[in-house]
Amino acid sequence: MTGVWDLVAATLDEAGCGVVVGLPSDEPGLLDAVRRRPALAAVAVRDQRAGACAAVGHAVVSGRPAVLALTSGPPFPNALTGLLEGASLCAPVVVVTTRVPASGLGRGGFQEVDQAALARPVAKAHLLVDDPDRLTWALRRAVHLAVNGRPGVAVVEIADEVLHLPAPPPGPGGPVRRLRALPPEPELDRAAELLAGAERPLVLLGGGARAADAGRAALALAERWQAPVLTTAAGRGVIDEGHPLALGLAGLYLTPPLDMVTCDVDVLLAVGTRLEETARMGWPELDAVRLLHVDCDPETFGTSLEPAQALLGDAALTLAALDERFASRARAERTAGNRAKWLDQAARLRQAALDDHATPPPFEQSPVRATLAAVAEVFGDGAVLVQENGLNDLWSYHWPVVSVGARTSVVVPGEQTMMGFGVAAALGAAVAEPGRPTVVLCGDGALTMSLPALATAAELRRGLVVVVFDNAGFGWPRWLRGQECAPDELTRFQARLPLDAIATGLGGTYAAPVGDTELRDALREARKAAADGRLAVVTVQPREDDVPVGVRRLFGSAL
Repeated sequence: MTGVWDLVAATLDEAGCGVVVGLPSDEPGLLDAVRRRPALAAVAVRDQRAGACAAVGHAVVSGRPAVLALTSGPPFPNALTGLLEGASLCAPVVVVTTRVPASGLGRGGFQEVDQAALARPVAKAHLLVDDPDRLTWALRRAVHLAVNGRPGVAVVEIADEVLHLPAPPPGPGGPVRRLRALPPEPELDRAAELLAGAERPLVLLGGGARAADAGRAALALAERWQAPVLTTAAGRGVIDEGHPLALGLAGLYLTPPLDMVTCDVDVLLAVGTRLEETARMGWPELDAVRLLHVDCDPETFGTSLEPAQALLGDAALTLAALDERFASRARAERTAGNRAKWLDQAARLRQAALDDHATPPPFEQSPVRATLAAVAEVFGDGAVLVQENGLNDLWSYHWPVVSVGARTSVVVPGEQTMMGFGVAAALGAAVAEPGRPTVVLCGDGALTMSLPALATAAELRRGLVVVVFDNAGFGWPRWLRGQECAPDELTRFQARLPLDAIATGLGGTYAAPVGDTELRDALREARKAAADGRLAVVTVQPREDDVPVGVRRLFGSAL
């Protein structure tokens, strides 16, 4: 058995995977084999759900495929929520799991479960290895599928009998490449004509643009095209939000008065995004916009909007090709004057957003916004910022309340927005980037679902800074019920987490500041503790009337 697991570890290592996350198995297994390979990190977690999120966080930050080690039975369904979020984020994750002995299949074998059926909603592929000679092929095939096309989850299930046979000879090695392609030239030419005719253009960058490292190419085209730039939540970090063309996030997270930009767009260049619901919220004019859609997955096109032109290809290569063609279009010169006026209008609205939101109110008026400003001041550009998606957390999605710089990495949940994703994903991110501070923004409800990840972070001495917006309950349901004058008792916790005892019990630090000075002092101490590998928890109690502007704009009025 040891020989087979050594071959699995070696194959994954050579294919380019960066980490293997999982619970230790009854007998020495994949995690044990990985520990014998210094280039591949082994992370032993206490809960498969947290392990799946950690694998996703590592994959998003590192850009390399991550591996989740499971076994048949409860581990696989326990990991599904995290894998669902990973699939939504298009994170390259390879699941390696085992099957019960063939003698127990269909006969009530201990911990028998149909893992292929469970994987179907979240995985691109399920590969069964019931012959040792298929092992190396299946593992490399899974890595290839995880990183190519629309990145995502691929599952390799190894039959129990294979584990007890001699390991087969190693197969072909070397890193699995991410394949990149360009759309056909006639399609690029037609797209360039569409760009040239635009008078009020806008660029929207999604997680696919970020995964393809397309930020530089996107800004070069946007500058030539005279187009403002928005991102989706998953695309955040692909460009420096300090750039004059950057207007923050789209849809639910768009900060007024920047919604006045989106209502006037005539041509939208959407790159690496499925145009999911949160990106379309508050944008009824989108149906009338001419859409130029760039993506590496043909199934993306037409999911939510029919494109005027679809371009199937790598985001960075396609944007560079469009930039080259747009520069030579005579029609572009005739519409340049109107685009310049449009850009001036966008710049005025950008400045208005800065005037309204860049400077936070005092702590007493908005503890959340004051905290976000203090986090930016203390940790600066270059940190790993991990966000949950609770009511108070949503302030951190609003530019310029938080402005993400060129050296900041961002990890957010995908469209599923599972509670408890953030802390566990931060664990994986911290393993991927041990030299950078990792800051998690979450609510007390989400943290309750993440406690196993805190223990693992303390064990590994991955100093996480966890900023908790502690409203003693579930903020989203409470606020929405308030809009309907419905009872909210069920949204309020009667027993609060002893966060001070948890943090200090794990060898970390705890603070609960109640003013601007205390807040900055607490965050500075948290940064020192994290640099020493210790957990640091800082709790802030938000005001119930301090609701993010995007939520108020779309779901109600100011309280």
